[in-house]
Amino acid sequence: MTDAHAAGILPCQNIEDLIVQEAITSATPFDVDQVQPASLDLRLGARAWRIRASFLPGLHRKVPERLRDVAMHELDLTKGAVLEKGCVYIAEIQERLALPMTVSARGNPKSSTGRVDVFVRLLTDHSRAFDDVDAGYTGPLYIEIAPQTFSVLVRAGTRLNQLRLKRGEPAKLATRSVGVDLLSDNGVVGFRGRRHAGVVDLDHEDGHDPRDYWEPLEARHGELLLDPGEFYILASKDDIEIPVLEAAEMTPIDPSVGEFRVHYAGFFDPGFGTEEAAAVGSKGVLEVRSHETPFLLEDGQTVARLVYEPLTSRPVRLYGEGGSHYQRQGLKLSKHFKPWR
Repeated sequence: MTDAHAAGILPCQNIEDLIVQEAITSATPFDVDQVQPASLDLRLGARAWRIRASFLPGLHRKVPERLRDVAMHELDLTKGAVLEKGCVYIAEIQERLALPMTVSARGNPKSSTGRVDVFVRLLTDHSRAFDDVDAGYTGPLYIEIAPQTFSVLVRAGTRLNQLRLKRGEPAKLATRSVGVDLLSDNGVVGFRGRRHAGVVDLDHEDGHDPRDYWEPLEARHGELLLDPGEFYILASKDDIEIPVLEAAEMTPIDPSVGEFRVHYAGFFDPGFGTEEAAAVGSKGVLEVRSHETPFLLEDGQTVARLVYEPLTSRPVRLYGEGGSHYQRQGLKLSKHFKPWR
């Protein structure tokens, strides 16, 4: 896929071209590592608002207009602020879009955000759906933030979500099932979030003792009982590989198959788990939240799908080049935590 007019996900060099062309701008200079192989990290702006209800602005309204109806108080993120679990917030994003009419976008939580059970969704003016940005959109970006298990400390510049840009409507190249691994040589098959843990500083890497936040889990006979309302970190049964000319998104399975939600953060960039990136043997980490009833999960059971789409051209950088917390990963907590020992 090298045709400049081909439908597909835009690789990093095309995202950088959009920045040069000012189709993507920012209130502050872009960070040197902000553009990923097939996505752009978005940064929190200066202000956030605690809101009493989630909302979509709808076709005829802008986000600030709806905020006036639901905002409870404003937070200054330039000084840092704790976002409390169980509460919902709207924050400004530093980046702004003026997309060409041939380019649309989709938002998704970053992997580190999903692994601490912070539910985030992208909002635009006049939007009728979360995370989807219409082709040709010109205007600001906002993010809805809903911490579920841990209260979190954020600041202006904290990266919670990412943007994938695409030209046209790329074909779905493949859809693959993702099973869960509930067998382990050392006995630990996952982690469950502790309900009354401290605050997680989302800009502090390797800075938290995991035992203060997580409980290790052992599966009996290859089975794990999911308790309602609890949050789990598990791993995929099989290795995951994203070819260098493709990108993928992990999507939940039909809810009729099980009473749980898997993988808040679903983007996989080209090169993840590939031999070319020296990363064969990489697992997918699964963020699992059980719903209303207990559910007995079995080893190898399908819990999600990986949907593969083409890139418009080969990226000049692959996932993990220059370092990554999650390349060649097995069962692994987010980068905010020290290694489990």
